[in-house]
Amino acid sequence: MVSYKKFKKVLIANRGEIAVRACRACREMGITTVAVYSEVDRNALHVRYADEAYYIGPAPAADSYLRIDKIIEVALKSNCDAVHPGYGFLAENSEFVNACNKNNITFIGPNTQSMYILGDKTRARQKMSQAGVPIVPGMKDPVKDLNDALRISDEIGYPIMFKASGGGGGKGMRLINSKDEFKAMYDLAKGEALNAFGDDRMYIEKAIEKPRHVEVQIARDKYGTGIHLFERECSIQRRHQKVIEESPSMAINNEVRHKMGEAAVRAVAAADYDSVGTVEFLVDKDMNFYFLEVNTRVQVEHPVTELVTGIDIVKLQIGIAEGKPLPIKQEEIKQYGHAIECRIYAEDPDKNFMPSPGIIEGLRLPGGPGVRVDTGVYEGAEIPIYYDPMAAKLLTWAKDRNAAIARMQRALSEFIVKGIKTTIPFHQKVLRNQDFIDGNISTDFVDKEVLEKLQPREGSSVAAIAAAAIAERLREKSLENKLLIFKETCGAGSPWKEAGKRTAMLGLSLGDIYKTS
Repeated sequence: MVSYKKFKKVLIANRGEIAVRACRACREMGITTVAVYSEVDRNALHVRYADEAYYIGPAPAADSYLRIDKIIEVALKSNCDAVHPGYGFLAENSEFVNACNKNNITFIGPNTQSMYILGDKTRARQKMSQAGVPIVPGMKDPVKDLNDALRISDEIGYPIMFKASGGGGGKGMRLINSKDEFKAMYDLAKGEALNAFGDDRMYIEKAIEKPRHVEVQIARDKYGTGIHLFERECSIQRRHQKVIEESPSMAINNEVRHKMGEAAVRAVAAADYDSVGTVEFLVDKDMNFYFLEVNTRVQVEHPVTELVTGIDIVKLQIGIAEGKPLPIKQEEIKQYGHAIECRIYAEDPDKNFMPSPGIIEGLRLPGGPGVRVDTGVYEGAEIPIYYDPMAAKLLTWAKDRNAAIARMQRALSEFIVKGIKTTIPFHQKVLRNQDFIDGNISTDFVDKEVLEKLQPREGSSVAAIAAAAIAERLREKSLENKLLIFKETCGAGSPWKEAGKRTAMLGLSLGDIYKTS
């Protein structure tokens, strides 16, 4: 008989859409939720959605969402059984797991030892090599300094990938083609890794040309049973960060799919893993696959897998942390149809994807059959400059890839955001690209097929201003005409009643009358 601990209250140590997503899973499981927030997130959606919310510090993540002591203090004060870390911030920080353990708070994620092995990219490569999982040629230890990095790169041969040891998600990662380029990028990449993960250790891998990024969703309980939930195709990346994900992948056939799934389960078993996670691979043009890393957390793109398997991955993760055995067997898991996810960022595609923070003045979310939107914002909410600028994840599901693409094109056309710039036009451009439609993509697809062909829209701002001025003048002219009719016809009976009737008939407001009189 398996015994387990049923959580009553969970602290969500994150913000944005993943905090809302975790709250929703908890609510369906009858678990009370506790949010934490920084100064600029006082009115954020996750704060409003959670059952309780606590302030933890100023806006910079280092002073709030990365403060282990503050988060533990809140968890204790609010009598939480467990902490859900989401992704990013402290999600892969073994010090945070240790702090939870010391205070008898369950960390909803893997055990400390497996996180220690797999959460660090260089240690994970060592373990996979021992377990016989194929890895990309490169280092198994972090570089010591720039001279060490240059020497090793010369030995491996350019191009190389310079990557963060302590995290994933493309943060700090750089494709480097020469020694001079490496000198210019070295400090920049380390600084980005330090800011994202609090850890600036870096390592080097040989860059595989024209690779596909294919990852496998896994789950493994505390009793040694592991399963995979098939793969996600994540080759559409910008600056090494995924922007469009889908499932199934077009890069592999069923035979390779089966081998990758088995390798992923074997990879996490080698580290005695006990949570949900993702095993990432690079796939070359001949369908050879190489281990990249294990993300020891729920992924941004996990809903893609949820749509094709029907399995709630966050609830599965919470159940494993409670000590429950996996509720489903490998042979019971099937892929149905095709799912696509577009990450909607508050960035301006016309200005080299410059962040576009600010107030969301208008918001209309798409809907209809097969459409899902995961978001942490609402009309009137603010996108702050301090954090990842992702505003929403838009997903579509359909019976096959062509139908899922058509549905995504429709959903993007319905998605209206006013007050800030977003990457919706960028996604529309990618989805119209014939190579994308044909599945002819690799991890450099966006850089070579989309961004290089994006031309600044010369004069677009001038045209927009002119169009706005014309529209405003036409509106004023229309108001003037309506006001003239109002004055000519509003004369008999009660002036207040008559004014009310006439303004309603003419589509006027008393404010319009005031402004034009």
